[in-house]
Amino acid sequence: TSKSGISRDLFEAASIWLGRMPGGLAISAVAGCAGFAAICGESLPTAVTMSSVALPEMQRLKYDDSLACGALAAGGTLGILIPPSIGFIFYSVVTEQSVGMLFMAGIIPGLLLTALFIGAIFLITKLNPAKGPAGGKTTWNQKLNSLSKVIGFSIIFLIIILGIMTGLMNPTEASGIGCLGALVVAVGRRRLSVRQFYDSLVDTMKIASRILFIMASVGILGYFLALTHLPTNLGEWIVGLGLSRYATLFIIIGIWVALGCVMNVIPMILLTLPALFPTVEMLGFDPIWFGVIAVIVMEMGQLTPPVGIVCFAVSSVGGVPLEKVFRGILPFFICMWIVVILIIIFPQIAVWLPNYLFR
Repeated sequence: TSKSGISRDLFEAASIWLGRMPGGLAISAVAGCAGFAAICGESLPTAVTMSSVALPEMQRLKYDDSLACGALAAGGTLGILIPPSIGFIFYSVVTEQSVGMLFMAGIIPGLLLTALFIGAIFLITKLNPAKGPAGGKTTWNQKLNSLSKVIGFSIIFLIIILGIMTGLMNPTEASGIGCLGALVVAVGRRRLSVRQFYDSLVDTMKIASRILFIMASVGILGYFLALTHLPTNLGEWIVGLGLSRYATLFIIIGIWVALGCVMNVIPMILLTLPALFPTVEMLGFDPIWFGVIAVIVMEMGQLTPPVGIVCFAVSSVGGVPLEKVFRGILPFFICMWIVVILIIIFPQIAVWLPNYLFR
């Protein structure tokens, strides 16, 4: 996807439709991130790819650096919530839950979080227009023509999601179909050279080897944890505190948020989840519902200082001081907490769609 030009197409189409609004380019960047996340599945590539496309344009129009970079960093984290999601894949490996159900569970929360990000940008720029000047007018002819740029992306996304929903393909097969679709789009639009194709294969092998090594290591860790009875003992200790199940849930979330400040998030979740998940089951929480919360907390950890790997990436791409990026993610961090609280209060936000499709 990074070589096919899909990210630029998504941003350009979104900016034609949304660019005239206050903060329109930042809103378009978040919308583009959400679209790119639907075929990428990772936060860092989503943030880096969209930043390289959208950030120069926002800087040209004198957008506030904190707002521009904060929007891109937050939008990038949608890569592990909107399916297909590498965060859900790791969660399913550790907890042995259905990847298909987890993917479907991420759709509504992902769209809700995208809407809140857009609403936050609109509110900030409405109160202070200098932070995100509105773009120029576009005609309906331009709007309709822009839709042709996202046909390829739309087809790839629909094939992946419908294939998983109908059971015609598993997530691994759907990923292969998605790769083939991106290749067809890139070749059909003459955007892929032999060198770029070779680089894509090398990058894929590097990423796949890292993921497989992590998954193997987690399997070994889980085996040794089982021998030590640590997960059971930890669960009994937490339950023995006498706290309500939701107080215990917030303790777990708080531990993850704190650890996310000093660790890269996916390894942190993989190291702690084998010990904490039995407690979640002991308390009677739905594992699919909890998976959505866990992935949103992963998103938070990719933004929080001092590690905040997505913030580092956006800062590097745009040449913006890191403190400005961290300052810019605060309103989006609040949006993430709002979504977590809404999912806790209204669990159907996460579980209605997978229960409906897989009942």
